[in-house]
Amino acid sequence: MAQASETAMGEKHTIARITKDNEHFEILVKPEKALDYRLGKISAISEVLVTETIFSDANKGTKVSEEALRKAFGTTDQLKIADIILKKGTLQLTTEQRRKMIEEKRRQIVAFISKNCVDPRTNLTHPPLRIEQAMEQIHYSIDPFKATEEQAREIIKLLRQILPLKMEQISVSVHIPAQYAARAYGTIKALGTIKREEWRADGSWSGVLEMPAGVYAPFLEKIGEITKGNAEAKVIS
Repeated sequence: MAQASETAMGEKHTIARITKDNEHFEILVKPEKALDYRLGKISAISEVLVTETIFSDANKGTKVSEEALRKAFGTTDQLKIADIILKKGTLQLTTEQRRKMIEEKRRQIVAFISKNCVDPRTNLTHPPLRIEQAMEQIHYSIDPFKATEEQAREIIKLLRQILPLKMEQISVSVHIPAQYAARAYGTIKALGTIKREEWRADGSWSGVLEMPAGVYAPFLEKIGEITKGNAEAKVIS
């Protein structure tokens, strides 16, 4: 894990790098701006670079020749090459950046597991705290750049050794009275996948939703609030 260091001008920087055909290409970047660029929050690469120079070893200040750049990237345009390095290469994170990103990714993983899994003994979801405590026992190394769902599915396999978990999709039949149908429709779409629906002549809505088993209880609660308890919903498979 890389620490941000100081340039001769006193500006913090870190390194982004990529390897092509066993050749290393590195750029000096501003840590916060580089991460924002990588995540698509900013688009001006000029805000990111400490210098436009492409190095083979940034710490030693060894520059890459134009011939090597052209061979590897098909261009000598250093801004275009820097864009490729930032988007497709490896970005060193500062300790604080990595800590924040891992913590956020951990929250996303816990939320995914809580939403998509139930305890097969009770068909109820596990509380997030219980999932977090179980995750501490398996010592899984969270990758801040790796997709949440991909890591969550890997973690679920490991958690089953110490925590009963079942990923289950259910089908739910729903009927919403006319006076609540329009308002409830957005929530219905947000919490489930509509497999079949019908807007009836009286203005009411009926349909079949597919959703993770762990979402069913929150779905009932939310729909109950919107319809003042007048909605009908039942699990059909």
